[in-house]
Amino acid sequence: MTSTQPEIQPKPQTETMTQAPTHLKRLILTGFMGAGKSTIGRLLAARIGWNFLDLDAHLESRTNATIPQLFEQHGEARFRRLESTALASALGYSNIVLALGGGTPEDLTNRLLLEQTPATFTIFLDAPFPTLFDRCMLQEIARPVLTDPAAAQLRFERRHPLYRRMAGLTIATSDQTPTQTVEALLLGLPKPQTQTPHSRT
Repeated sequence: MTSTQPEIQPKPQTETMTQAPTHLKRLILTGFMGAGKSTIGRLLAARIGWNFLDLDAHLESRTNATIPQLFEQHGEARFRRLESTALASALGYSNIVLALGGGTPEDLTNRLLLEQTPATFTIFLDAPFPTLFDRCMLQEIARPVLTDPAAAQLRFERRHPLYRRMAGLTIATSDQTPTQTVEALLLGLPKPQTQTPHSRT
């Protein structure tokens, strides 16, 4: 992501639109780097006629710096504080699909923000670490935390329980195309006036 990209990407016209869940205002995609949050998020937003927002892009726009620059200039602790303020800002939007950064759920403040914002539902896009790492290596995106693969795997193992715990729905993506993932996600969304399911596809 670069700060030159638009923050909120407007919904494109698609031939096969699906009715957005009327009781929800925000769909949150979480998962480790390479999970497909941005790809799936754009497809999902187009499918239901909502807007898409990438939290990293939102943060870059607010700080006028790229994610690698923020890590280098401020360190991870300061970066996480900036990320929390960007998340609070992003949750002010309605009818939006929001893709979180891979480390966003590590911060308790962020988890509480997501849990306590009404009409907000979180989906965990899951895949094994080797699959995610290989996907990242094929992308032309600077990812500072992947420079040490062993350390990156430890991050993944630390974050994985948090992703699962905070999500109302978990979708396994390793054997699915992005379009198939969107279909599974739409089928798994909770219906109005029902308890939020903690299910796994």
